[in-house]
Amino acid sequence: MSASRHGGIGMTSQRTRLRMVERLRRQGIRDEVVLAAMGEVPRHIFVDEALASRAYEDIALPLGFGQTISSPYIVARMTELARSGRALGKVLEIGTGCGYQTAVLARLAKEVYSIERLAPLLATARRHLRDVRITNARLRHGDGLLGVPEIAPFDAILMAAAATHVPAALLEQLAAGGRMVLPMAGNQEQRLCVIERTAQGYVERKMDQVKFVPLLPGVE
Repeated sequence: MSASRHGGIGMTSQRTRLRMVERLRRQGIRDEVVLAAMGEVPRHIFVDEALASRAYEDIALPLGFGQTISSPYIVARMTELARSGRALGKVLEIGTGCGYQTAVLARLAKEVYSIERLAPLLATARRHLRDVRITNARLRHGDGLLGVPEIAPFDAILMAAAATHVPAALLEQLAAGGRMVLPMAGNQEQRLCVIERTAQGYVERKMDQVKFVPLLPGVE
């Protein structure tokens, strides 16, 4: 990583992150554990250097390969919904992207398993997570629709791409009492969907309107 990533904006990033956390609080994020994690992860390290000055704005930013890093609010909201006030053991993330959501989850869970279908993005995410000294995240190049059955069950599963249906393989990998948070694409809009696994089956709730890239199968 170039020195300028740690200098310049990096020198003021703690103050900038605290302002971001205050904004998230005003936007309705209530989980103080999630807010603390958002304040600890230096988001500017996960975006292109040319965009670093915009890293803490509440916007999605391009990563290349047709992918984006979600806005801070969406990352915090999905994490809050997945955590639901509970301590998290194993978490599965579908769509590693640049690794920012992975880093936030790694602050909250004992283990994070993250799958990315695009090999160049995965290589970048590995570098970012090394830079911020995350050691409890396991990254894989693979098809997120398949999950990681040999590691299941997971306390939470987060998906960073919009699905038209809930992948059956992922439902099976959710622990009892666990939650899956994913954007679901309807006819005209996408909404965050929370699916909780109970003793009786699955309970699904539609939440915030969102905009994500579509979920694609296979690997590249």
